[in-house]
Amino acid sequence: MPKNIFIEDIMVRDVASATLPGSRDEVLKILKNKHISGVPVLKDSKVVGIVTRTNLLQNPEEEQLALLMTRDPITISPGSDLQTAARLLLKHGIRRLPVVDNGKLVGLVTVADVVGTIADMNIDIPIKDYVEKEVVAIYSETPLPVAARIMELAAVKAVPVLDANLELVGIISDRDIIAASVIEDSVEMSDMSSGLDDDAWTWESMRDTLSIYYSVSRIKVPNLIGRDIMIKEPITATYIASVSDCARKMKRNRIDQIPIINSNRKLQGLLRDHDLLKPLIEME
Repeated sequence: MPKNIFIEDIMVRDVASATLPGSRDEVLKILKNKHISGVPVLKDSKVVGIVTRTNLLQNPEEEQLALLMTRDPITISPGSDLQTAARLLLKHGIRRLPVVDNGKLVGLVTVADVVGTIADMNIDIPIKDYVEKEVVAIYSETPLPVAARIMELAAVKAVPVLDANLELVGIISDRDIIAASVIEDSVEMSDMSSGLDDDAWTWESMRDTLSIYYSVSRIKVPNLIGRDIMIKEPITATYIASVSDCARKMKRNRIDQIPIINSNRKLQGLLRDHDLLKPLIEME
């Protein structure tokens, strides 16, 4: 395995970011236009948070960036090595590490960047021992809002899609759901009574009521079905594929996971990009 691979060698230097104060709509526009899943949040040039697609989907009515973001993110220095990044990403279950030098953001390293490096390492270990066999999958006719809720409850970013014959026919990721989602504005009403609870002479039924109308903006997942937005004929692999072979597939196709199938296209498990970090750490 190559030695002395440092973060400054693989990090992205031109980093898309959001700044405080900011809004959800600004972040959503960045994620869609840049085709990325999350960005660092800056205040006075310092990293104070991370906001991701997951944050947006879990808080569909929240608009303020400060309330959406994950605060005090894990960071890394440009002089750290590849294995240190892999350990941090795996330990904390995160997908990106802002690269900070003297308190300033100088880059970003993601799981995809590490996997891209693994692709060039010729690690010929079979993936069988690293595949997740307990997989959440959905039926191709599942309504998209239900699929999004299943993904949220299961804390997964992608689900394989099966047909009535239990064959793999597609895959849906949170990226696909965000791309299909829209911002929906509505007006809601709240009734406020002018009577006081400690006023013995005021009956509940006789209180003066003031109706307040206010606007609500939320992310709405459209009423489509799974097969309408799924990626058809997804990239797949078998248990005997090597670590670097699968890393190359992920890098070449810009995907985060690969369904593992048998010769009958029956789903056997799912290999996520995080899973490929494990053999890298074990080889130290």
